[in-house]
Amino acid sequence: MRLVIALGGNALLKRGEPMSVEVQRRNIRAASVALAPVIRAHSVIVTHGNGPQVGLLALQAAAFTSVPSYPLDVLGAESEGMIGYLLEQELSNLLGPSVPLATLLTQMEVDPRDPAFLHPTKPIGPVYTADEAEAIKDRLGWQMVQDGAKLRRVVPSPAPVALMERKAVEVLVQTGVTLICAGGGGIPVAREPNGTFAGVEAVIDKDWASELIAKLMRADGLIMLTDVDAVKSDYGTPHARNIRSAHPAALSSLSFDAGSMGPKVKAGIAFATATGGFAAIGALTDLDRILSGEAGTRISTLHEGILYGR
Repeated sequence: MRLVIALGGNALLKRGEPMSVEVQRRNIRAASVALAPVIRAHSVIVTHGNGPQVGLLALQAAAFTSVPSYPLDVLGAESEGMIGYLLEQELSNLLGPSVPLATLLTQMEVDPRDPAFLHPTKPIGPVYTADEAEAIKDRLGWQMVQDGAKLRRVVPSPAPVALMERKAVEVLVQTGVTLICAGGGGIPVAREPNGTFAGVEAVIDKDWASELIAKLMRADGLIMLTDVDAVKSDYGTPHARNIRSAHPAALSSLSFDAGSMGPKVKAGIAFATATGGFAAIGALTDLDRILSGEAGTRISTLHEGILYGR
């Protein structure tokens, strides 16, 4: 099978952990252990988040005042290269030289008229106390939203409309390369009036970027890995239940948190509906069981209604 596997931010950095390279490498090593058997058996494209990393880079850039702060598209490229390097190295250590791997800096075209630019919603970077957030807002003008008991920066998250490196990705995948791309949703770029492209201040949602790549590369499955074992109905209530499988239309009738599970569910519904392939959402540690249908939530037009389970 050809699979697009999207690693959630927890695969790189768990909430509350220090954002050191050592911590991220340890987490990426654990993620690679789960990925390696799947890569040996299937054609795989790996995507990943970058929210904490790009936020940290923005803070570091703002602290150095001798030059203007780097824009988010440049910081996104930096984080995509950094995380891709760590993933590629850890996977290479497990898979050996016989499995070709490559990390590709990936540009995603967005529409400059996307209403997302007027309503920032994508959280990036670390969490702050109320006093810390207020000081940063005063100094840098960043917008903040509540994230649990603390606050976090939010930036625009426009929808990806085209993969700029589509031909390169096709060539690499067709020649058997396991590709790491679209880190953090890819680098957001928009077409200028003269037809050229330039970066924009935004962060693209990783799950929607992964869905677009899965469609373009004619993948059989889109797997979105996170820190929960399955999609849950009535999440956070005593009536919460794991959804084991669902038809896209049936799942569309339920509502999910726009800041966490919502984008994954919507991206899964869009992929399954458009392609007839399957989408799955679940925990990184359950990857082998997600593939076999024993764990996680599977979205497919082959299923009827919604099946609940443990």
